[in-house]
This record gives sequence, C-alpha cells and structure tokens, in this order.
Amino acid sequence: MKIYTKTGDKGKTSLVYGDRVSKSDIRVEAYGTCDEANSFIGLALSHLKKSGEFENKEKVLEVFHKVQTDLFHVGAELATPTGKEVKWSLKAEDIVFLEQTIDQWDQELPQLMNFILPGGSEAGATLHIARTVVRRAERIGVEVPDINPDVISYLNRLSDFLFVAARYVNYKVGTEEPILHQ
Repeated sequence: MKIYTKTGDKGKTSLVYGDRVSKSDIRVEAYGTCDEANSFIGLALSHLKKSGEFENKEKVLEVFHKVQTDLFHVGAELATPTGKEVKWSLKAEDIVFLEQTIDQWDQELPQLMNFILPGGSEAGATLHIARTVVRRAERIGVEVPDINPDVISYLNRLSDFLFVAARYVNYKVGTEEPILHQ
C-alpha cells in the first residue's frame, strides 16, 4: 500500500465513509487538531520514557496509551459525516476514566497555592502544549454540526487531565513547576 495517493493534491480529503470535503472543512480542522494533540502527547511520552524511574511509571504510561487511543476515537467521531454510523465510538466511561485519574493523581500533588506557568520537565512542558492544543480542538469541535456531545465533554475533561498530568509528571520526575510571580 502506498502512503501517498495524490487524491488530496487539489485541496480535498476524505472523511470516514469516503465523503470528499475541503481540507479547510470544520471536521478536518477538528480531527486534525486532535491528531496534533495526540502527537504532542506522544512526544511527551518519549521524553517521559527517557526520564528516570519513579513509582507507577509503567501505570502512567498505560494510562496515556488509553488516552491516546480514546483521542484517536474522538478524531474518528469528528471525521464521521452527520447521519453515518461511528465506527470507533467514544463512551461515557472514557470521560469517567479521565475524571477518576485526575482525582487520583491530584491527591498526590502539592496543593496549588499560586498560578503555575507551563513548563518544568520536557515531558511536563510538552503535556502543557498538548493541553493547549486540546483546548483548540474543543473550540473547533463545538462548531462541528450534530457532533456527539460526549466528544466535547471528553475534550474539555482531557484538557483538565493534561494539566494535572503535566503537574503529576513534573512532580514524579522531581522537577519544580514554574510559579507565576505577581
């Protein structure tokens, strides 16, 4: 199978089920932004894998594998035209999983007493980038017609998760978070 098809050379691409749309279509923008966020999560994980060992590191990596898979499913929902069956569907329990992980990881963190700036370790800083990209995906996603409301809820919760995850990773690898000085 060839990687290049030349079918997009005139500014069109295919949604799930083959519907051809402009590459500037809101659905393409939304699922492309999810893909961008997923790539940043992958970059953060590559940094995390190179960092020192810490308690539960393998479990943290497993959590992120699920998150990346779920984010792929979000992209698939966004790439499915209105009225068509979604092949990889997001489930309400995927949102609950994020909430439970946020609560669990947040309990281990020092209480926030100040605003923090994005940064810290390479993995933590990259998770902050992923968080901002997810926020953009959410802003774009609300414009997609007839989108499953769970998709927007998931993206909203995912950005919260990535904020806590960045803090959690920084804490676990022993890197202080940059504090906003007022």
